Amino acid sequence: MESIDITKLSDEDLVRNIVEKNDTHLFASLYDRYASVVYNKCYSFSSSKEEAQDLTHDVFIRLFVKLRTFKGKSKFSTWLYSFTYNFCVNYVQRNKEKRKEKVTVVTDQVKDDSSVEEVDEAILFELKSDKLAKALEVIAPSEKMILLMKYQDEMSIKDISQVLDLGESAVKMRLKRAKEKVVKAYNEL
Repeated sequence: MESIDITKLSDEDLVRNIVEKNDTHLFASLYDRYASVVYNKCYSFSSSKEEAQDLTHDVFIRLFVKLRTFKGKSKFSTWLYSFTYNFCVNYVQRNKEKRKEKVTVVTDQVKDDSSVEEVDEAILFELKSDKLAKALEVIAPSEKMILLMKYQDEMSIKDISQVLDLGESAVKMRLKRAKEKVVKAYNEL
């Protein structure tokens, strides 16, 4: 039987071997490579470390089943990020009613505040972190995620475009709107 040096395999080769052999030992290696990355994404959607751990576990269970759908059109890490993002957004949406009880929802009423129109990135960085975390909970999960992708994960517009399967101009517009909403929510807290 041929022995594989797992440490020398690229992510894509490791995935190919897992799919071909349906090997849980190889999958454990993939888990070791990405568990902390997936956990951090899940934690940004969850209300506790325990919930993030549960989500991470669920992502990897679903991943083992869906791994054969990875076609190699992008880097595996990009595909996994998208997979995790979609899983977490779906999770949050399924539990939306439960979360509404915990969070005050901002209404669609618009105040005559022209400063919101010109949201500068510098404003986001000046916001106090505890109040900013509350503002991020108020906005839609998809808006929160795109902001986290850009500013926490430092992803480029091009990378976000690939992960979300959107055009770059659409990503820029969504970022602009999400920044406006988080600043508005922050100012209303």
